[in-house]
Amino acid sequence: MHPAPSLVLFTTAAGAGYGLLFLLGITAPFGLVPVERWFGIAALGLALGLITLGLAASTYHLGHPERAWRALSQWRSSWLSREGVAALATYAVAAPFALGWVLWQTADGIWAVFALLTAAGAAATTACTGMIYASLKPIRQWHTPWVPALFMAFALATGAIWLAAVTRLFGAAAGWVEWWAMGALAAAWALKLGYWRAMRRVSSATTAETATGLGHLGRVRALEAPHTEDNYLLREMGYRIARKHARRLRRLAVFAGLLLPLALLALAIATPGSGGTAGLVLAAVAAGIGTVIARWLFFAEATHTVALYYGRPGT
Repeated sequence: MHPAPSLVLFTTAAGAGYGLLFLLGITAPFGLVPVERWFGIAALGLALGLITLGLAASTYHLGHPERAWRALSQWRSSWLSREGVAALATYAVAAPFALGWVLWQTADGIWAVFALLTAAGAAATTACTGMIYASLKPIRQWHTPWVPALFMAFALATGAIWLAAVTRLFGAAAGWVEWWAMGALAAAWALKLGYWRAMRRVSSATTAETATGLGHLGRVRALEAPHTEDNYLLREMGYRIARKHARRLRRLAVFAGLLLPLALLALAIATPGSGGTAGLVLAAVAAGIGTVIARWLFFAEATHTVALYYGRPGT
């Protein structure tokens, strides 16, 4: 599949934002993070800013962005529509949650209800994003329970690192955040490595022989190409990346997204003051870069069964 930059930015930026928003929603009512005005402005502003950036970027992949609102009406059958509805609902409950935090510096009572609803909305929206891809049967790399789990895990991991950075920036004593971020990051990449291993072991069940029903006659091949010029299907669904490049990018993703952030998080835990804060910010940036590379590969390595029509074997 064609790895559109708008979709890569959307899924990574919004994922980190929803992960951060989820953590703020479940920690603020219990006093695990400082419910203080400027901390709220920074943390909630970062979360909602990342979410808004990602959602805005996603519209650039639409042929007619001005018609995007129409997708909301198909929530009964479309995960894309459900994602849109969940995103709007999350904004609706995040607004009073933010007002209570910033204006009255509280997350108790009714504000705690809004906080927990915000966390639920963030989790639901991320799950819907993952299900958009997991529901596509023609793409075997996506039609698997691994995919929504990966979207949720990476959102939580990147959001946790940003929470650790903001918490340290405001001098709050919440060392558990750094340890949580390390655990969430390790778990997310363990899932990713397991997903890569699973995709390597399982090949496509659909071939030119099974698609045509002529397998009993032997190998099936096209006598001529369907057409002589590039078209939309080839551009969007016939994208191919060399395996050697994919391997290099996987190693780079693991280094930038896992090894480097873990080292920086460990350094931050051992280093108080501004040095530790800088390490956490760098860890968040590195994790984001690694996630972008991994998400680009998520799209680039996906193979649509329509490629069989153009003489390309399934993988």
